[in-house]
Amino acid sequence: MSRDEEGFPDRRDDLDRRRDVARGRQGEERRGGADRRRDISELVEDAAASWHNRLGDETQGAPEHWETAPEDRIPFLQKVIYGLGAFVNNLLAAAIGGMVIVLNLGLGMNPALVGLLGALPRLTDAITDPLMGYISDNTRSRWGRRRPYIFVGAILAGVIYIALWQLPGGRSEAFYFWYFLVGSFVFYLAYTMFATPWVALGYELTPDFHERTRLMGVQNFIGQIPYLIAPWFLWIMTNEAWFQDQISGAAGLAIVVGIVAAGLGILPAIFLRERFVEARKEGDRSLAGELREFARGMKVTLSSSSFLKLCLATFLVFNGFMLVSSFQFYVIIYWVFGGDQALGAEYAGYAGTVGAFSTFAVIVFITWLGTKVGKRRAFFFATGVSIVGYVLKWFTYSPDFPWGVIIPAPLIAFGLGGLFTLMGSMIADVVDEDELITHERREGMFGSIFWWVVKLGMAAALAVGGVLLNVTGFDVALEGAQTMETLTMMRAFDAFIPAVTSLIAIWAVWSYPITEQTAHETRQKLEARRGEVPVPEM
Repeated sequence: MSRDEEGFPDRRDDLDRRRDVARGRQGEERRGGADRRRDISELVEDAAASWHNRLGDETQGAPEHWETAPEDRIPFLQKVIYGLGAFVNNLLAAAIGGMVIVLNLGLGMNPALVGLLGALPRLTDAITDPLMGYISDNTRSRWGRRRPYIFVGAILAGVIYIALWQLPGGRSEAFYFWYFLVGSFVFYLAYTMFATPWVALGYELTPDFHERTRLMGVQNFIGQIPYLIAPWFLWIMTNEAWFQDQISGAAGLAIVVGIVAAGLGILPAIFLRERFVEARKEGDRSLAGELREFARGMKVTLSSSSFLKLCLATFLVFNGFMLVSSFQFYVIIYWVFGGDQALGAEYAGYAGTVGAFSTFAVIVFITWLGTKVGKRRAFFFATGVSIVGYVLKWFTYSPDFPWGVIIPAPLIAFGLGGLFTLMGSMIADVVDEDELITHERREGMFGSIFWWVVKLGMAAALAVGGVLLNVTGFDVALEGAQTMETLTMMRAFDAFIPAVTSLIAIWAVWSYPITEQTAHETRQKLEARRGEVPVPEM
């Protein structure tokens, strides 16, 4: 210890020592605070990781989103042209679903028979859809594997749809049933020839995980336009200023629908190009050989657990929606408006229009959300919101407040808006997963089975809707004098059946395994094996 001139300890040394001790304590406190902050930060990160594990975070394990490369982007005009195919696809589906009610209201056909007319032709789709997918996957032509069928199928579907609704007058219920049944079988064959290759074309237009979602967002956006119009079909066919009766109204409306479908449906075939133009390698092309190869392709496609989960979810969500779309007319007309068909059809048109407009916004939002939180979690969100909308119908559909039929529509729009924006993109990822395993591209087979499930859902909704209507005790001859028990059962079926099916759909997709990370790894392996396949130009 140093001393001053008088021999006493130097106070400055003592002060320095005390300062050093204080600084040491402060440093320890700062280090302790930093350590505590690091501990807290680590706890937060651990909690977040645990939460993502429980929820099923789709980006876990991936350091960041992969940006879409310029060469993987589809020009916007090509997206629009592909979307015109969605317009035609949904126009035909919405038209036949929305116009078939005329067979009951205009001709007095039993609702159960009307339901069968929607369901029976779909049974053949179980064979014709995958068969068309197989044919498209294995076609060799100078125009590609998809485009020739899209072109011819669009024209045939439009022409046959017109003929289907030119119903002769004064015939029996049995005549109309068989006329429409046979005509529907022929129509759906042409519809399949167009729709199956068109769907397959979309799965192959880009290899990018996010660009697929953007493509499906654009096509779904354009494809919603028919649903903006379709709710007014009944009102159009019933309008006495334009048509003598509902039957002549259906005949006139079908002409417009058929011409539009044929004219727009051929555009994807003319202006789009395919990425994969080669069919499978030459093998046994005899009939027996083709049948064996078809059966093998079906077996391989249906062995994909990822694909089956998407199919089940689609069936449940779409089936629930279509059940409502054919059934809610009766609820609005006979519960809200006491049997007034004209006024009920008008307000049903308002609700459908609000729902269709809302779907446009939903598609834009879900497309964005899917690229941020993952396709699967975006599906959970969209389907959950739609469930709230379905349940609200029980409370807001009221004779005391007719405008209440509009309130659930924007929420219900999340159901199909999210479904068809995300499912097409997810199935394109499944096709890559399948190629990695089998060394084969089978977009047509996957697309055909998926859309058969969609059409099966529509058919089931029409069939079950007719049966449920009979179960409620509904009698069209009573007009607005339906019993309270009948009206209550109609309301319960309308609100809660689609809510339950949507809940089951969320459960089905909960364990879907393909994330952005796994899709990126699959693409890398495929391109290392077969090389890159660029996005084609027009």
